[in-house]
Amino acid sequence: MSFFTKWSEAMESQDIDAVAACIHADYKFIRHQSRTKMNKQEVLAMFTQMFASGAVKMRDHRCLYENNEVMVEHSIIDFPDGSIEAVLSFCRLKDGMMMEVETGATLVKS
Repeated sequence: MSFFTKWSEAMESQDIDAVAACIHADYKFIRHQSRTKMNKQEVLAMFTQMFASGAVKMRDHRCLYENNEVMVEHSIIDFPDGSIEAVLSFCRLKDGMMMEVETGATLVKS
């Protein structure tokens, strides 16, 4: 199974344990809004809160490129605050897990 398939299934099912299993212990997420960084625990707390809201939807999720070192994905995400963004993510992979993620996003008018 490709990493993208594993990641996509975890996100679509909103299974926080499956999401955690995809993320390396030394993970770093670079937020596109503020350029601040989040570690694994911080990003799992964010996903837990977003999933609990019941208002997060990932649409048109697709892999643009993947090999053993990187994955590039794109999706449309509906967020709990009512905003919708087209999100492009560049993911560095290590040991079959996400090691570092940087995103870019464009606000989509509903």
